Amino acid sequence: MTADLSHLPPLRDVIAAHDLAARKALGQHFLLDLNLTRRIVREAGDLDGVAVVEVGPGPGGLTRALVESPAREVVAIERDPRFAAALADLVAASSGRLRLVQADALEIDPVDLVAAPRAVIANLPYNVGTPLLIGWLKRIADYRSLTLMFQKEVAERIVARPRTESYGRLAVMCQWLADCRILFDVPARAFTPPPKVDSAIAHLTPRARPADDPPFQAMEALVAAAFGQRRKMLRASLKGLLRMPEPLLESVGIAPTARAEEVDVAGFVALAKAWRA
Repeated sequence: MTADLSHLPPLRDVIAAHDLAARKALGQHFLLDLNLTRRIVREAGDLDGVAVVEVGPGPGGLTRALVESPAREVVAIERDPRFAAALADLVAASSGRLRLVQADALEIDPVDLVAAPRAVIANLPYNVGTPLLIGWLKRIADYRSLTLMFQKEVAERIVARPRTESYGRLAVMCQWLADCRILFDVPARAFTPPPKVDSAIAHLTPRARPADDPPFQAMEALVAAAFGQRRKMLRASLKGLLRMPEPLLESVGIAPTARAEEVDVAGFVALAKAWRA
């Protein structure tokens, strides 16, 4: 079921009526172009019957597009209490399909908010985007997909390949657990107020994990150690984690003199399995 929101006032009028100046400390940049927010929702995939969690709805640009979609329900997590009144008309127009949760998204698990199938679609606040993503990766199998807006630099790190400057911990963890791609870029001028950098929409779809896959904690610790000193050879960067890195590296075909940026995702998975064994 979708909703007709044509009677709602323009978003700029909502911002003016409620004096909703963006707060830099909360990483707020509002996306007011409804054609753009509808495109984000379309490219997120088929939402028929899916519960969608949004983080940081602000005045409700993306939220409106989600309520217009066939999503089963929409739950918007907002830390800033100023937006409750601004979104009241949208809640009323949603026929019970939109629910607001006033909370810090870093302290709440979307899996606990809605039943499966579920997805996250959000224009993430810049200052907490990466920590939120790492937290959701721990339970990625509980989501149909994650469609997230980041600074363009962060989105490029998610899809980066080995032997590139952007390849690092985020790329390995994301690509290990999900099929990752960038849907499209969003220029800074699309936001109010405009940030200093462009943004991009990243889409993550969970991968099926084999029974012998290493635990998340083991993989996370290994990758963090490897990239913690990315210019060092692995035999040195892993010494704080592994008592004797050289034999373990050689056992999975990784040269001890290699650097983290040279090892692909499969290599890190093999290394984590060997370490666990």
